[in-house]
Order: sequence, then C-alpha cells, then structure tokens
Amino acid sequence: MKQESIGTRTRKPLRQPKDVVIETDLYKAVFTEEGGAVKAFYLKKYRETVEKDSPPVNLVNAVPPVLPLAIGFTGKTSGSFEPIFMDAQKGEDTLTFIGEIEGGTKVKEVFKFKKDSYWIDLEIEVLGQGKDFPVIALSNRPVLKSSRYSFQGISYYGKDGLQEVKLDKGETKTYHGPIKWLGIGDKYFMASVIPLTPEVPEWQVSMSLIEGDGLSTAWLSPRFAGKAPQKLSLGLYFGPKEIDVLKAVDHSLAEAINFGWFDVLAKPLLYFLKFLYKFTHNYGVAIIIVTVLIKIAFWPLAHKSAKAMKTMQKLQPRLQKLKEKYGDDKERLNKELLQLYKTYKINPMSGCLPMLLQLPVFFALYKVLLQAIELRHAPFMLWINDLSAPDRLMIPGVDIPMVHGIPVLTILMGVSMWGQQKMSPASLDPTQAKMMQFLPVIFTFMFLTFPSGLVLYWLVNNILSVAQQYYINKFTD
Repeated sequence: MKQESIGTRTRKPLRQPKDVVIETDLYKAVFTEEGGAVKAFYLKKYRETVEKDSPPVNLVNAVPPVLPLAIGFTGKTSGSFEPIFMDAQKGEDTLTFIGEIEGGTKVKEVFKFKKDSYWIDLEIEVLGQGKDFPVIALSNRPVLKSSRYSFQGISYYGKDGLQEVKLDKGETKTYHGPIKWLGIGDKYFMASVIPLTPEVPEWQVSMSLIEGDGLSTAWLSPRFAGKAPQKLSLGLYFGPKEIDVLKAVDHSLAEAINFGWFDVLAKPLLYFLKFLYKFTHNYGVAIIIVTVLIKIAFWPLAHKSAKAMKTMQKLQPRLQKLKEKYGDDKERLNKELLQLYKTYKINPMSGCLPMLLQLPVFFALYKVLLQAIELRHAPFMLWINDLSAPDRLMIPGVDIPMVHGIPVLTILMGVSMWGQQKMSPASLDPTQAKMMQFLPVIFTFMFLTFPSGLVLYWLVNNILSVAQQYYINKFTD
C-alpha cells in the first residue's frame, strides 16, 4: 500500500493490550487495545452449521496486526501497517479508545452500540497538528469454499456503483474517489465501513490479497486538501446480508446483495419467497408455490409447443418419404422440409422453446437459493434440513463415494425428467432425439451438488410437466 506516514512513530505500549467484550441482543464483539480493532464478532442468531449445538458464526477470521477496524499508520520504508496502541474505556453503550503518537498527537475513537441493530456509530478524532489522518483497516480470510457463482472478498460502492474486487495473491489495487461503503464478506455476511463525513468527499482505498494465507485486506483513509479534519464520522455494519435488514440500514448497503446478470429477476423472486414465507413458515413450501405459479405463467406456450410436437410426430411418414426421395440432394430436402413446416405451421425447435424461456427464471432462482441468507439452514421436511445445501439422506453404514449420503430428491428429479421425456412426442431430428435421451442423466449428475431448494423446484416443475403432457396427450387432437 502506498500511503504517506504521519512522520512520527506510534507510542510503544507499557503493558500487554487487553480485550474488551461488548454484548448486545444480536452479537458479542471482542475488541482489543492493539489498534482498537475487533478480534472476534459472534452473531447470536446464526450458527456455523445446522446442528443445534453448533457455535455462532464469527465474522472475524484474521490475526494481528491487521485486524478489522485496526487504526494506525503505514511505515515510510517498509510499508507495513503499524496499529496504534489504544487505551480502552468502556461505558454503558459506548467504547472509547485513546492512542498517542510520539510528538503528542492523540487519536480518539468512540464506538456507540445499539441493542437491537447491527449498526455501530464510530467517531474518530485527531488532537494535534498532524498533516495526515490515520488509516482504518478491514481484513478477513475466506471462511467458505470459493465458488464461481458467488463472490467473497473485498467490495465497495463508489462512483461506478458496486465493485467486487477480484485479486490474485500478492496483488494490490487502489481506488480514489467518493465512496458510500467499503466491505469484506462472503455470500451470507459482511463487515463494512460507511463514511459519513460530508467534509471529506473523496477517499483512498488500497486493497490487497496477501500471498500465502489468503488474507484480504483493505485500508481506508480520507483524502483532503490542506489541513486534515479533526473528526471523522463513520458507520459500521457487521452482520448478515439480509435484504430487508440492509435496506433498513440504507447507505446503499443492500447493493452488496448481487445476483449478477439475473438481478432483475432474482430480487423479485427473493421478495416473493419472503412474502410467501410469512404465510407458510416453510421456504420449501414457498418454493413449491412459486414453481406452480411459474408453470401456470408458461402454460400457454408449453401447450402450444406440445401440440406442435404432436403434429410433427404425425408427419413422420411424410418426412421419411421426403428423405428417401431427396436424400442425395440436401438443398432440395431442406427446401421441402421448410415448405412442409410452413404448410402445417409448425416449428421443429418448438419443443425446446419452453425450456429455453424458463432458463433465465431457473438461473435467477438458482442464484437466490445459492446466495440468499434467508435459505441458509432453512428446513423443508424429513431429511432436508437445509435448502441451501445439496440433499443427502444419511443412512448409517451407507457411504457412497464422493456423494456420501443418498441424493433422494436429485434421483427423483432425474426419474421425473425421464418420465416427462418418455411421454413427450419424439423429435423428427434423430440427432436431437439422441441428445434428449441423455438429458435426464446429465441433469441428474449436474444437480448432485446443487442446493436442495433448487432441486425441489426442478422436481416439482417436472411433475407438473408430466401432468400437463398427460392432459395434452389425452385430450388434444
């Protein structure tokens, strides 16, 4: 990180830094006098696993000297971060840290906590004639396995909107400009700093991924012309990426929930699932209701496509004659086929059209079920106790390699897809027909690692498709 030093060294502590514990209804935070940083932040409403005796989620996975919220300076020569030793004074709902730099300049931090909120007010004051302002650190190591479909690491909301910073180990990136918030997190939780000082319109953010231990680190410091301001007002948010909670906090923090290209579909789906949950109290039931409604919305198109496929099946004898007659003349054969399709007003690709149109909804729902914290550890029924995880029925003494438990829901999904395929009219194109035969197997293997909520959606969708195909076959000419 390239950042000017204040020109003096921090005061060496005369004793070992002590820890200070802050506890509210929502969290238990452990601060340290080493930089006035937070060394542990336990969320009381969230557990690491679905087990009842599982410990609460700890948002901090870093060690000194670069802990979240550490305040300090960078050395002129080494560039290493130097946290200030801060004497702690605990009040009823406040925590004050006072640090001193050689030369007499003092730095004062005041944290103000709320019992029923993840929001923390922070005021930093510099008492002295320093030309610079101290740097605030954010840091963390990934606590989840990386995924190409969800982001974890450093992000910020600046002049170009949300930026999720992808870093290689040892790489450093810098941002200069206005900023609404800076955060480090994964798909479920985030720790963030929100600048609230209007006198400081621009900030500097230096971000790096430390080689070896995967520590993501960001340093935030104000940029100003002339003398440094004496006070900075900041907001802190250490908590879940729950959309209603973040919207209540405001400051564009809800933008941290990013579903990528499918955001325009995914967020309405998430809100609708939350709406249904108020009545069902079960996200699995809510997913089933959403699936039924989606099926109803696509019914006219699917019905039209199925009728077209039945018509194409009836044309098989005529198609065969055309192939026999013009088999050696591909151009003439294609011309006659197009004329045949035009005469009977059919589209040979119409059988795939409903699936293609459902894919954006499928991927949007996939992103929701993969990333939304509302689905994390949400039970459905029987062995399915986490709709955000793959379904596995664990049987003592049965251990399937790689899969371990039995993916019952996924197997049922594959069987339902095979049944749907058997009931559907055969394709005129032999190559297409052969490819379709492998789809149930391909989808079954692909869905083995998908969230059980997504598999539930696809299973219910297949069952409804089988019922729809039965109706079409029986009552449609």
